[in-house]
Amino acid sequence: MKEWFNKQSKLVQILLLLIPVVNWIVEIIIRWEIVLKNKKAGILALIIAIIVTVPGLGTALCVILGILDLIFVLLNGHLFLAK
Repeated sequence: MKEWFNKQSKLVQILLLLIPVVNWIVEIIIRWEIVLKNKKAGILALIIAIIVTVPGLGTALCVILGILDLIFVLLNGHLFLAK
């Protein structure tokens, strides 16, 4: 999913990050993919993946991560801590 997300145009990436429920689903999938596939993913990536998954707290964090991810996508072309 991370590769698919990174291959999309900036407009599609921004739209995916701006729609609240879609943003939460994208965050969960990409964060867990990073933790499970990347052996060098740090403890911070694991903590973020766990917190994002928890309903309530996860959705609140997704709003903050969504804004941060939106900025990172615009500047760097990838999500925060998802290189």
